[in-house]
Amino acid sequence: MRMMKNNNNETVMVIGIDHGYGNMKTATRCFPAGVARYDKEPIFQNNLLVYNGMYYQIGEEHKEFCAEKTQDEDYYVLTLAAVARELDGKGMKRAKVHIAAGLPLTWVATQKEDFQKYLLQNECVDFTFRNKEYHVEFAGADIYPQGFAAAFYRLQDFKGINMLADIGNGTMNIMYINNSRPLEKKCFTEKYGTHQCVLAVRESLLKELGTVVDDLVIEQVIRTGTADIGEKYLTVIRKAARDYTKEIFHKLREREYNPELMRLYVVGGGGCMIQNFGEYDKSRVTIVRDICATAKGYEAMTVRKIQRNGGMLV
Repeated sequence: MRMMKNNNNETVMVIGIDHGYGNMKTATRCFPAGVARYDKEPIFQNNLLVYNGMYYQIGEEHKEFCAEKTQDEDYYVLTLAAVARELDGKGMKRAKVHIAAGLPLTWVATQKEDFQKYLLQNECVDFTFRNKEYHVEFAGADIYPQGFAAAFYRLQDFKGINMLADIGNGTMNIMYINNSRPLEKKCFTEKYGTHQCVLAVRESLLKELGTVVDDLVIEQVIRTGTADIGEKYLTVIRKAARDYTKEIFHKLREREYNPELMRLYVVGGGGCMIQNFGEYDKSRVTIVRDICATAKGYEAMTVRKIQRNGGMLV
């Protein structure tokens, strides 16, 4: 979160939010992108958000992949939770907020306007999160392409020919950045993220061992390479994850990836799959492990926009 004075001399909090299918990320926070809705106050209230007379447990259940993030109210409620977490980190409960968010590379052109309206559906909102009351006024919302945002504040590193692969929970965004300049005509979005890997692993476990393993265990192995489970289960999970990772590189080659002619930068949560299960030349592949990198990029781009319009950092 960055505090700024806009060209109207208003104090505005710029908050970058990465609306992932697996996790919500801000520049300083990360939490599961799950929402469970209740008509009545639930028993457990660790991450309870109360808005518009309804109760929402944040981080509960799994947010399924959806091509349109505006199709239900979940991402709006998750946005409120993300804003509250950032404000709470600064000891604030009231603020005028400018949201910096994004969409998959090839969806920005067609969905940007609807997503912006969705995030700004209320000029101001009062809600409670974790037993703290918040009052938020919305000053605006900017929508940027995923992937590129994660590279924005380090574009100087992209000399020569580079492929950027942003591997999230639901999608993989691919972009060429040559001599620090993104190529708009060479941007691609594949429905090929870590959640699809979890599904492939789950199927392998059922087929080979006739067992259903909790997704949390599978995700831990994907993320760290191991878990506190029996060796036969680890063996199946690791093999399925290696096979899936090979398919990721196959997808990249379909987009003309050649490790001898270009460098590969991997961002997003899926970078752990590449690191733990991929076969690649480490001298030519850079894995950015900062899961908040995209949210930081959104934030930085909006800060620059406000400065160009006469605003300034406080």
